[in-house]
Amino acid sequence: MMNYELFSIFAQKFSNKTVAISKNQIKFIRQLEQKKFRRREGLFVAEGTKVVGDLLAHYQPHSLFATPDWLASNSVPELSRSVVPEPVEGQDGPIVTEVSPEELSRISFQQHPQQVLALFPIPSHPFTFSPLHLSLALDGIQDPGNLGTIIRIADWFGIQTIFCSEDTVDAWNPKVVQATMGSIARVNIIYTSLVELIDTLPDDYPVYGTLLDGDNIYTQPLTPHGLIVMGNEGNGISPEIRQKVNHRLLIPSYRTDDTAESLNVAIATAITCAEFRRR
Repeated sequence: MMNYELFSIFAQKFSNKTVAISKNQIKFIRQLEQKKFRRREGLFVAEGTKVVGDLLAHYQPHSLFATPDWLASNSVPELSRSVVPEPVEGQDGPIVTEVSPEELSRISFQQHPQQVLALFPIPSHPFTFSPLHLSLALDGIQDPGNLGTIIRIADWFGIQTIFCSEDTVDAWNPKVVQATMGSIARVNIIYTSLVELIDTLPDDYPVYGTLLDGDNIYTQPLTPHGLIVMGNEGNGISPEIRQKVNHRLLIPSYRTDDTAESLNVAIATAITCAEFRRR
């Protein structure tokens, strides 16, 4: 459900001045598709009722753009058509903006815009490691859809923190955010050196990795805590990280003839997390 009280607070701050979205404003939002502009502005884009709604429960948006139908069905009492995409000195809150479907299509990153788009500040998650819990470590994941799905899987299985190598795709990419279906609001994403992270752990701390030369995951003892490393789509876990894995796991294939070379990394993550939680 939408955070209606929060919406009401936003809406009450602004007048009913009507201003068409300018080319500069459209350009500003569209530039957020690129990582360098997201980092420079400290903003990311979220679209759709589910994604925006989940994020609103955790973060205050910079600005929100929605169609009249969406605003009416989500009980926003007052509107502002004043759009200020650039950070404005002295701005004390987000701006709720009514847009036509045509205007929304000009700022949307989706083929079929979903009535609402919002800009949120990129959160800064402090570097924390909880040794008594399960965490994921992603080593060079490149596909935005895979990363978004893995974040959603982590949320489903109650894994609160994902550590990403610096060469993993940016979690605030619009395609990643969309693929999380709102789960990005509830999972801490931390970019760091996985080598340095693992080196800080005790020698006997369980570091799991899915590898083709691993042992059958269904017959191995699994702990309720540890670090689960998932590797790159094409190359798997990098050699440097592989040396630091002290529990090598294999998700076995049950075909006896020719079969797929490996599983998609997001599917492998789901199977692995499910087996840990099943124990």
